[in-house]
Amino acid sequence: MSYTTKKLDKSQLEFTFTVKPDEYKKDVEAAAVRMSERAAIKGFRPGKAPFDIVKEQVGEINIMQEALEKIIQKHYFEAVKIEKTQVIGMPKIKVDKLAPGNDLVFTATAALLPKIKLPDLKTISVKSELKKIGETDVNEALGHLQKMQPKEEPKSGPAGKEDKVTIDMNMFIENVPVEGGQAKNHQVYLSEAHYIPGLAEQLIGLKKDDTKEFTLPFPKEHYQKHLAGRKVDFKIKVNEVFTLAYPELDDEFAKALGQDSMQKLKDLLLSNITREAEHKEDQRVEAAILEALIEKSSFDELPEVLIDSEKQKMFYELKADLDRRGVTIEKYLNDIKKSQDQIFKDFAEGAEKRAKAALISREVAIANNIKVDKDDLDKEIKLIKEAYPGDKNVEENIKKSEVLDTIAATIQNQKVISFLREKIVGKK
Repeated sequence: MSYTTKKLDKSQLEFTFTVKPDEYKKDVEAAAVRMSERAAIKGFRPGKAPFDIVKEQVGEINIMQEALEKIIQKHYFEAVKIEKTQVIGMPKIKVDKLAPGNDLVFTATAALLPKIKLPDLKTISVKSELKKIGETDVNEALGHLQKMQPKEEPKSGPAGKEDKVTIDMNMFIENVPVEGGQAKNHQVYLSEAHYIPGLAEQLIGLKKDDTKEFTLPFPKEHYQKHLAGRKVDFKIKVNEVFTLAYPELDDEFAKALGQDSMQKLKDLLLSNITREAEHKEDQRVEAAILEALIEKSSFDELPEVLIDSEKQKMFYELKADLDRRGVTIEKYLNDIKKSQDQIFKDFAEGAEKRAKAALISREVAIANNIKVDKDDLDKEIKLIKEAYPGDKNVEENIKKSEVLDTIAATIQNQKVISFLREKIVGKK
């Protein structure tokens, strides 16, 4: 085997290989055996036909095609090892010459792990700004719990700001019905913000069986992109008006929620709200640390394969989130009037930041000898098994090397973040 290398932009390296017939002969013969196992060669048991017979039956060029992947992989990885270079992902392959009995010529364009220079951690300043949780926060949470348990009584008079109405609703833009803009017995709590800004205000004062037509402007930043910035016409009919009575905030209320007393419920809420606030602040601090490191680090140009990988992960995360909410990716794309390609373009900036954050984490781990040992991995695997007891799919998956690599990478990232928090914020 002989090869040449050429440096390309965006942290890429191009290998051009020339493989002589005697160097790929064994791979071609092995390919012929595989093909003879799949194709019936008259007079021979599967895999036992001589090479010349297989060549005559299936064609030598087809045997070369069968052998090609193995030949390319063997010579590519051997060259990477010789060059002592760190590559990411699989290379782009272009076959320049493929003919039986002749030199095989192909190019492999590999993405290289970009070099990165970290700043002195002493130059990074991030402070924890945890807000103290007190009685006001607990009372607010109690109010939310109280509003979740209203007693409803039908009302014959006009709807007031503290009431609830059920309506039949139809939405139009320029006399054309809005897709998904029709609803029967749609519930609207008039004291709460509605996903349609201004709708609740239009319903105050209406009685059972009243009808009304009106127009509402949707904000330009509204999450329903096909309605954002548009004027939407409404036709509604009021089916029912209800007054809402809420339970007293006393020990009986607390007992209905599984607590012995109102004081016990307040203590529990204080603990939960505090823990949630700490978690949110941890996330903010970690994001701020990575943002500061990204800004002050210097990077070689990132290869497209690295950014594309992050875009793909972001797409899968979006799809998983939509699945949890019972929304298909097709409906989501239709609602926001975008194609999958456009979504991937939108991910570009975020994907680059994520790729840089991953590179920083790796570099910090190397520079500070942060490693994942067998005990770390065993503890995480035990937690996974406890979370999915008796799940055979999980049991099989965590035996796979690529899954174990992912688990190890996650643990290492957590260790890196802990190290950075201690060095920069002064708190593990």
